[in-house]
Amino acid sequence: MKQIIQLVFIALLVVSCDNYNQRQVVTEMTSLSTLKRVDKNNLSQIIKDAEKTKVIKKKIIKDGSIDITVNDLEKTKTEVDALVTRFGGYCDNEKFYKNEFGTSYHLKIRIPCSKFESFIANIQNGKGEITSKEISARDVTDQFIDMETRLANKQNYLTRYQELLKKANSIKEILDIQEKIRVLGEEIESTTGQLKYLNDLVDFSTLELTINLVKDYKYIPAQRMKFMDNLKQSFSRGWYGFIDFLFFLLSNWVFVIILAVLVYYWIKYRKRRKIQKQKV
Repeated sequence: MKQIIQLVFIALLVVSCDNYNQRQVVTEMTSLSTLKRVDKNNLSQIIKDAEKTKVIKKKIIKDGSIDITVNDLEKTKTEVDALVTRFGGYCDNEKFYKNEFGTSYHLKIRIPCSKFESFIANIQNGKGEITSKEISARDVTDQFIDMETRLANKQNYLTRYQELLKKANSIKEILDIQEKIRVLGEEIESTTGQLKYLNDLVDFSTLELTINLVKDYKYIPAQRMKFMDNLKQSFSRGWYGFIDFLFFLLSNWVFVIILAVLVYYWIKYRKRRKIQKQKV
């Protein structure tokens, strides 16, 4: 009897497990079919949205300036040149200055944008003392997109005008269309050049690097002239000043005579007034 009860219990357990598995399978199949139906309905829309959505890469122009003071100018210049070559850059402009206060190199360095920060870090970790530093970044993404859009529109217009040129019937139409094609071609060339220049500024960052070697200040007293030399020059300056004054009077003799007459009559008038007052 116990064996029969055990067999019945086992049979009921197996049946319940089978029912559970069947329900789970049905649920999974229903979910799968639902997902497939949703995917089929939305797949075309997802593809369209993905085509419309474009990943816009930021266009950042990075530049800066650094001034450093060093003890060995030529050695530092050689190290900087080697560093520029190692980072894949180039020196766009180089200037050398030398005066009584010191010697310096002014370098305009172009470095790939992705390596700009690393290059600056290497400059800062050098032996020189940084006296000034300025780094800036400009986002020109909107400007770049605007120029690209205008360029695409002009190219479309150019294509249309070229098609119209093939269908033109009169000489006037041909000349008008050719003039518009010429203007559009010049504008496309100008915009393309601006885009190339903008891309170059984005791809290669600019660093104005000044390397200074300051000389030690030494006081040099001014050399005074000898007494006799100074005396001769004083007499010479006085004599030439007197000669220049005479030439000035001769060149303005008319005014001198007028002034002398006015002074004469003024003195005479003063004397007459003085005599009249004494009589009174």
